[in-house]
Amino acid sequence: MRELGRRSEAAEHPFKRPAPPSSGEAVIVPYGAAEPLALIGKVGRRDEIVAACPAARALGIRVGMAATHARALVSDLDFRPAEPGADAALLDRLALFGIRRWSPIVAVSPPDGICLDLTGAAHLHGGEARFCRRLQAFCRRAGFTARIAIADTLGAAHALARYGREDIIISPPGGVLRALSPLPVAALRLEETALGAARKFGFETIADLLPVARGPLARRLGMAAIERLDQALGGKAEPITPREDVVVPVVERRLLEPIGTAEAIAQVMQDLLADMAQLLQSRGLGARSLRLIALRIDGGEETVAIGTSRPTREAAHLLRLLKLRIDRIDPGLGLEQFRLLAPHTEALDAENLGAILTGETTLRDPARLVDVVSGRIGPASVFRLAPAESHVPERAVRAVNPIEAPGTWPSWQRPVRLFARPEPLHRVMALMPDQPPRRFEWRGRAYKVVAGDGPERIHGEWWRRDAEVWAVRDYYRVEDEHGGRYWVFRRGDGMESNTGDLTWWMHGVFA
Repeated sequence: MRELGRRSEAAEHPFKRPAPPSSGEAVIVPYGAAEPLALIGKVGRRDEIVAACPAARALGIRVGMAATHARALVSDLDFRPAEPGADAALLDRLALFGIRRWSPIVAVSPPDGICLDLTGAAHLHGGEARFCRRLQAFCRRAGFTARIAIADTLGAAHALARYGREDIIISPPGGVLRALSPLPVAALRLEETALGAARKFGFETIADLLPVARGPLARRLGMAAIERLDQALGGKAEPITPREDVVVPVVERRLLEPIGTAEAIAQVMQDLLADMAQLLQSRGLGARSLRLIALRIDGGEETVAIGTSRPTREAAHLLRLLKLRIDRIDPGLGLEQFRLLAPHTEALDAENLGAILTGETTLRDPARLVDVVSGRIGPASVFRLAPAESHVPERAVRAVNPIEAPGTWPSWQRPVRLFARPEPLHRVMALMPDQPPRRFEWRGRAYKVVAGDGPERIHGEWWRRDAEVWAVRDYYRVEDEHGGRYWVFRRGDGMESNTGDLTWWMHGVFA
């Protein structure tokens, strides 16, 4: 049901001229750049017009007209044979281009369209309306005459793109029913027999089907019509089967017998990683992430993924990481097919091991340890702190990749443990304006200070927000009678009220 909330887009495909026999590629003919053109294809036992340019349609040529009738009507029209294979190849290239430029989920909608899932991607192109205008401009530059529609469901977008009244139609969320009601029944992608039955019973538009009970409607038009209607209105999910980018390295195993034990799954993982290592080596790449997809015999799918700190194609290390995910795979009645993909790869060249082999240096690479620990507790839990360009203590550090060099730290004296949020102190006794506190209470316990050092004044970063224009913090390093050392600060300079409210806070503890 998660597919029901997606925003889908469908764009109609242009009319094209077949390519010369030598190239085998389709050549796009923009309107106005050539004489009227019509394509002839085999439909059943007769030759029919399967596509016609606007100039040919202006002369009375219609799609579905017999070729002999069209030749008799316009004798000097440029008739050429249709090439469905070239059309399918061009659509496939457009879908692949869309994956890399527009949306990660793009599918071909034969015979003349492509479908894009814009969920979470429309804002990257400036919104749905701007994306449609940019897409239409792209099609115009490429010689396409495209119609674009965006709706909550794939069926609705398909219908609006082909039977809507405008070249760009954006159905608002929840407005599918109103947008589809005036469209003809043929917009539901029904078979010819169902369309004939609809004409026989007087169903002309989709609005005519809505008040009819499902039982009588199924007996008249068939269950396929009910399914198409539910998909268009959002009552039944219709997921998009995306076109996969062939650039992504992928290996596959199909088993003669289904498996379900951890040992058998680990053996398949080992075989797949051996093939993947050879494939990556031939391309000079290393994997940064791997995704294992296992198909069950009941049609279900199990997916696990791993990531690495550095590009690698070492099968033993990757197998160790994948084995940590075996317990997350539910084999069900058995697994019969496995696919291993490397969606994120980077260049991996040969390394110079001369200094290591001669003993001049020692190889210390924490990447393997980081990968194993990340596989157990999660990649977000393993990081290294690096200095950031800020005087404010809580902003002076940032989390970076654990295998990266942290950089040079400033020579400030900072506590080993810095609290994420400063904690308030109560009943503080201090001599204003620049003396450290002599007594304070923290977490319900009283502390008597025997030594102190400070203040270290830190001003607010006025360029971030207006509240920090005059803000001041005075930090002190203090030691209590039991030897505990703490880092405390006072808000304000002790003289001007607009610099702070003179409250005291605990910000860190020294070792």
